[in-house]
Amino acid sequence: MLAATAGFADLIFSEELKAQIDRVSNLSAADVASDETFWNTIREAYTTSATIINLNNGGVSPAPKVVQDAVDRYNKLTAEGPSYYMWQVLDKGREGLRKKIAALAGADAEEIAINRNTTEALDNIIFGLDFEPGDEVLLTRQDYPNMINAWKQREKRDGIVLKWIDLDLPTNDTKELVKRYTIQITNRTKLVQVNHIINWTGHINPVRAIADAIHAKGPEVMIDGAHTFGHFQFSVPELGGDYYGTSLHKWLSASVGSGMLWIKKEKIHKVWPLMGAPDTQDVNNIRKFENLGTRSFPIEYAIANAIDFHMMIGPQRKEERLRYLKNYWVNQCLGLPKFMLNTHMDPAFSCAIANFSISGLEPADIATKLMQDYGIHCVAINWENIHGVRIAPHVYTSTADLDMLVAAIKKMCA
Repeated sequence: MLAATAGFADLIFSEELKAQIDRVSNLSAADVASDETFWNTIREAYTTSATIINLNNGGVSPAPKVVQDAVDRYNKLTAEGPSYYMWQVLDKGREGLRKKIAALAGADAEEIAINRNTTEALDNIIFGLDFEPGDEVLLTRQDYPNMINAWKQREKRDGIVLKWIDLDLPTNDTKELVKRYTIQITNRTKLVQVNHIINWTGHINPVRAIADAIHAKGPEVMIDGAHTFGHFQFSVPELGGDYYGTSLHKWLSASVGSGMLWIKKEKIHKVWPLMGAPDTQDVNNIRKFENLGTRSFPIEYAIANAIDFHMMIGPQRKEERLRYLKNYWVNQCLGLPKFMLNTHMDPAFSCAIANFSISGLEPADIATKLMQDYGIHCVAINWENIHGVRIAPHVYTSTADLDMLVAAIKKMCA
């Protein structure tokens, strides 16, 4: 009886969601961005908490119910006969999933490997490329710690030289950013790591301009795209890099533990897989980076449901909404005494994520007060020259949630 009731409820919601999609089908994405009726329906597709306002979607985003249900369904199927359903049924479906991810990435399916997160994807590159002692790798002090630590391990083990770039954020000066990423390149520089989004602040790098300038001097480009895939629209190959890794459990809203690696086809043969595989370095087969052994096939399979959900919303609508939400709360706080925005408002340089600080208050104290007094979950950032609180709403975030945030900030700034 309960199952039947739940099924009926799901059917009713599906009809309501379809009606809302149909209603906005002829509206521009910019117009839909502020349509709270539409986005409240999208919110109902998530199992949002009634007790906290989650504004840390940059860390990991929740999956909508349709994705959660898919994982449950495949888990139950697997449990009926694990070795059969895992290896004889679900494992055979990876090629269709590969093509689906590739289509969203604007890439060739033969360049896409399914991994568990950005760290695993980019570690394939960091530990898979052949370097000689003295070879140089450039990265920024504002990069993600997992990548920094992996490069430091190669420095200790293999004698490569790490050269550090300092970014002065916020900025929308493309020429200066290109200069920062290229000025230290020498004839020993083999690779430059470029963050598509600086996760601490939400700063979007002009990756194509940076990558082209790097390539003009010789080195390869590895792009950390942890926060960009499913966040705003772009084609991975058109970013101009040689390697790209991302997490699908952030802005695409896939299940936790899903990620993607892209390698330019002609580069695949030169990279050793992180996990030992029958197909070793000299094989030009992207599948050699998927030799993970026993893993969660249900989580992999549910990526397809996350892509379907993403496409149902519409990538352009989603991008416009995410930027609208950032602008909604920030514009109400600009000009407040003691309030400082650490993210540039230029739409080419930011989307959903923004970082702020309040003069006289430590970021950790701000984040603690937001959680304790208002039930707002966010994250304090103290990393290199970046000190503030990161706010990262998602498509299920309501303007009412952000009104609560604004009220809290105004009180702290008073």
